[in-house]
Amino acid sequence: MQTRKQNRLVNYDYSTPGYYFVTACVQNRTCCFGNIVNNKIILNNLGKIIEQAWADTPNHYQNATIDPVYIIMPNHFHGIVIITPPRADEIRPYTSLNTIIGSFKRKASNLIHQSGFPNFQWQKSFFDHVIRKDESLEKIREYIQNNPLKWELDKNNPSNLWM
Repeated sequence: MQTRKQNRLVNYDYSTPGYYFVTACVQNRTCCFGNIVNNKIILNNLGKIIEQAWADTPNHYQNATIDPVYIIMPNHFHGIVIITPPRADEIRPYTSLNTIIGSFKRKASNLIHQSGFPNFQWQKSFFDHVIRKDESLEKIREYIQNNPLKWELDKNNPSNLWM
């Protein structure tokens, strides 16, 4: 039996305040959120559901917010979660990145299923990167914003499948 690659840093507390770059992919990298036209994403209804679920994410966690820079691509999503330090009056347990992204993916999936696409699935887990420096944050924001420009080269771009 093949062991899955560990996605998270070993012994790292993912409820630690900070910035986290995340990528969630559609199962089998199926393109279902929209199309890239003239290097810009044109979201379809499913892509708009992802956008709605992402925007709603901070409303469910007192210690999390999202960076305004994110991108929904035809078959994946990139965003930045900001886990904030607790306030002195907070008693509820701190929420981890796993919980935040798991909840986002579940909410988005439920909304997509309700909209008539019951077979939609995310790839298991998600990719993350702990952002430790301001320079890294700026490079990641630039990467996110420029992602549609690189779609032509993406091996999962339907127009590249026969290459």
